[in-house]
Amino acid sequence: MSAAVMSLSLLLSPIGVSAESGGYISNGEAAESIAAASYESSRAGKLNYNLPAAPSTNLSYYTRKTLTVNGTQLSEPAAVINGITYVPLKLFSSAVAGGSYSYSSGTSTVRASGLVLTAANGGYVIYANDRPLFSFSPTVRMSNGSVYVPASALERAMGIKRWSESSSKITFGGSFSPLLSASRFYREDEVYWLSKIISAESSGETLLGQIAVGDVILNRVKSNQFPNTIYGVIFDRKWGVQFSPTADGRIYNSPTYTATLAAKICLEGVSLSDNAIYFLNPRAASSNWIVKNRNYLYTIGNHDFYD
Repeated sequence: MSAAVMSLSLLLSPIGVSAESGGYISNGEAAESIAAASYESSRAGKLNYNLPAAPSTNLSYYTRKTLTVNGTQLSEPAAVINGITYVPLKLFSSAVAGGSYSYSSGTSTVRASGLVLTAANGGYVIYANDRPLFSFSPTVRMSNGSVYVPASALERAMGIKRWSESSSKITFGGSFSPLLSASRFYREDEVYWLSKIISAESSGETLLGQIAVGDVILNRVKSNQFPNTIYGVIFDRKWGVQFSPTADGRIYNSPTYTATLAAKICLEGVSLSDNAIYFLNPRAASSNWIVKNRNYLYTIGNHDFYD
């Protein structure tokens, strides 16, 4: 599928079409981004995540930093946007990996030895060797024509490290080590079952809401309260059916594209919360056990999440 822009509205409204696009965020950055994002409180005191608004394309609006890669200062600066450090994709990738850079129909493509990377303007996902690297701030084409992407995405995709960062300069260094390809990184059974449960439970939710459902599954895998595999968690019946799609058969339906995308993003280590192990739709739930016995964390779309 060709890369296309995943807009802010796509992330905040129910998903009806497939989309691919271009940014990576680690667990630590996820916490920082969520903390920096605005929160909206209901009268009940519940909090809903909101993503930062798409930034301006004028580079002069941001904190600019001198950018040095492997001892060479680049002719364009780094920029801090919504608290995340951005770098010019063409110059940065050339300095690290060499290879070629092309731009067509809003999508940048980097090809180097062992790496194919695509990033779409306004996209929240960069694809590196067919692996989706998600960010809470999108790829931006600045007014000077350069495409800027979150530095953490390129650190991960290219294996380079951020040596230092101050208020005025940022330094990267290290040898080029491209990200392992999707075919070698993902376990097929994990993508298969995680995408199926995400699709069955939240196919009408935003991508962010689908990632949150995937978080719950993986948090259970890591918890000693539940089975230690994705399949085991989904079909766990120690205390009765845990997920209704396993009882009504929806678990066996083909997953949507976006559910598979969310599953892979979760398997990349992106997490909105390491504590969420329950969720429910309060308007459709047949039991209120979770509400009475677990601690409320947040609401995304139609789902409330609990620890």
